[in-house]
Amino acid sequence: MAGIRQVISTLTQDGKELLGPDVLAYHYPDNSIVNGSLLTVESNHFAVLKSRGAIMDVYDTGQYTINTPDRALIGTFQQAFFGGNSPWQYEVIYINRAKLILEVAGIAYSREMAEMGYHVSCYVHVDTKDDALKLVQHMPIAGHHVTMKEVNAYAGPVIEQSINKIVQLTQLERVNEKMPDIIELVKDHLQAFLSVYGLTLNDVKALVFPKDDRMKELIALRAFGLSELDAVRYYTAMLMAQRGIVSAPNMAVGKPYYVGNPLMSLDAMGETSTNGPTK
Repeated sequence: MAGIRQVISTLTQDGKELLGPDVLAYHYPDNSIVNGSLLTVESNHFAVLKSRGAIMDVYDTGQYTINTPDRALIGTFQQAFFGGNSPWQYEVIYINRAKLILEVAGIAYSREMAEMGYHVSCYVHVDTKDDALKLVQHMPIAGHHVTMKEVNAYAGPVIEQSINKIVQLTQLERVNEKMPDIIELVKDHLQAFLSVYGLTLNDVKALVFPKDDRMKELIALRAFGLSELDAVRYYTAMLMAQRGIVSAPNMAVGKPYYVGNPLMSLDAMGETSTNGPTK
């Protein structure tokens, strides 16, 4: 009878692993699992056995023989007697227990209602058999995979709310000073949310930045100690210099430029002596 035993695994016939770095859960697509089938669970997986919606067992690393209630009905007799269908429907769901990356990007608004982009990367994993059970119970599986993209859709609103809670009360140029607080708040809210699905949060990396390139340049100039007005002048002067406009230095220092009289332009900048022009 050993010859008819089915081997259940996440490996394809050519040895390819189906539970890759972007797949959290994999539903084994064959519903003809019978008594005596061999269930193989890799070192970085859990496996959950279900029967008509009821969870039968959760398996750790190893190879197991599935013992089902239809023990006497196996092989060709089972197929003939029930027309190819088992009286008990069995399914196996594999859970990836390796560390996976959850990534969420979006938009927040500063106190001045300036548009800020953010990108958050989180490392998560399923730690225990109980956590694997929670994942199967609470995370819907459409098709045969649960990808990290789907998990991102669940975690996105939690991250967005956590970031906006601080960013909306912070001046644009001081958002980076609040990054430790933002990361801690994201950790607290996200871990509480993910624990329902059996996911453990390991680490959080976050970046918040102005969406407008112009604002990035102005904030960089402000970081040199320039006032808001001087930062605008220097930014405008740099744009003028890129276009070859000769009055760019005048813009930088806020002095007028006199067309056709370079001496007066320099005098206005305070860079010439009080002596008259040389002959």
